Amino acid sequence: MNNVQKNLKAGLAGAVITLMAASSFAAESAAVKMVPDTDVATLPGVALTQKLADALPSSIKSGGVLKVATDLTPPISFHADDGKLIGIDADIAAALGVILGVDVQMTDVGAGAAIVPSILSKRFDISISGINDDLELEKQVDVIDYMYDATTIMTIKDNPLGIQAMTDLCGKKVAVPVGTFQGKMVEAASAKCATPIDIMSIPKMPDVLQAVRTGRADATVNGYATSVYTTANQTGNGKGLQALPDIRLAVGYLGMLTAKDNPELRDTVVAALQQMVDSGAYETIMKKWGLGPLAVKTVKVNDAANMPVD
Repeated sequence: MNNVQKNLKAGLAGAVITLMAASSFAAESAAVKMVPDTDVATLPGVALTQKLADALPSSIKSGGVLKVATDLTPPISFHADDGKLIGIDADIAAALGVILGVDVQMTDVGAGAAIVPSILSKRFDISISGINDDLELEKQVDVIDYMYDATTIMTIKDNPLGIQAMTDLCGKKVAVPVGTFQGKMVEAASAKCATPIDIMSIPKMPDVLQAVRTGRADATVNGYATSVYTTANQTGNGKGLQALPDIRLAVGYLGMLTAKDNPELRDTVVAALQQMVDSGAYETIMKKWGLGPLAVKTVKVNDAANMPVD
């Protein structure tokens, strides 16, 4: 069994993505050409691989551009203090551009719930973003399972309310990103409460975290990767945040999304990612962002049903 399943107390992952209206794209940022930093560009396996470049769909080969959708979820994808797009996904996207011999144009679509519509509408070729894989998602798009994640609870530093479990959120204000698996988890937990949870649905992850920092919310139910990174790397104004590491729920995959009628792109990206895994480049990137235990050993497609329960 993979170490992550031992470390994070496995549970079957799920993700229910709420499709947003076209207006969700209003918060989109400008596309950014992803160029690898030296520490990524010099990794073994990050080199033009002509066989994979030739396997790309003709539309991408002729245009020389891979259009990528993302959203901001540190350390998966977020902005540095100088505004630069950084994180695991930024590094992987830049490395894929080198391997496939194309310009990777990455766009922050403004909210996680805009990711699926952006792929279904063909506005983007692929998403490289922390989207939880599950069977319902796999009915809409193909999901390239490229890392593990879990769910935990975050509070302000020192956990003054003494939250130890989902049941402790009853009657409290809990911020969650719109249209996410974690939001559905909180809704399900609230339905079992004598005093329901006051759920604050907020479009952007940075604003979810800020709601807890500033006391507008008592807690957030959040991805394990984001929570661990945020605890170690405090950003934003207000009080510091703290993940509750003993709360590890719903271990599963995070996935990249491609349209179901684009198997050429899906399979080419899978092969390029596996090249990065086999060379050690992928694990180096994961460790760089403090998430080595969440690294996969084999890149799979639509594999949510095969995640072991324990």
